[in-house]
Amino acid sequence: MPINLSKGQKVDLTKGNPGLTKIMVGLGWDVNAFDSGADFDLDASAFLVGENGRCLTEKDFIFYGNLEHTSGAVKHMGDNLTGEGEGDDEEIAVDLKAVPSHVSKIAFTVTIYDADVRRQNFGQISNAYIRIVNEANGQEIIRYDLSEDFSIETAIVVGELYRYNGEWKFNAIGSGFQGGLAALCGHYGIEVA
Repeated sequence: MPINLSKGQKVDLTKGNPGLTKIMVGLGWDVNAFDSGADFDLDASAFLVGENGRCLTEKDFIFYGNLEHTSGAVKHMGDNLTGEGEGDDEEIAVDLKAVPSHVSKIAFTVTIYDADVRRQNFGQISNAYIRIVNEANGQEIIRYDLSEDFSIETAIVVGELYRYNGEWKFNAIGSGFQGGLAALCGHYGIEVA
């Protein structure tokens, strides 16, 4: 049985799962039943940050334009342009043993591509979730369903994996941002053109 989290809840990931090294972080969502005239293209990203909460270089930002970290520790499994169908809409593989020592936290985010132009926001999205699966056996370990109603936000920090006393933990964040991907990049220290 997976552990179902509430906003702000923190839980041990590796302490209770000895030998856990490779996980799949799945993110999913549904679009509410109405037509905004354009497909909803939601994008999952991962920011690998240091103790200061910022990325060392732009290579520590994993998204549809940079699918794999140079260490091989974090790999985006590809961009889903419509979010249609059952199950995870986008997935990010993480090899916890390969995460570079300068990275103390991996923040998982979801943004709406071209949200301003398409006049879209997270108020038009439902059933959003993040889940962590043990890649070795396919077992879901942690699940966090975002129940908040985000009315104007175009970016969400869904959750974070972080190091604590040599173990990995997960924090259910569920915090919204206006300004889409550019706002998130600024928050995590990435320069945006």
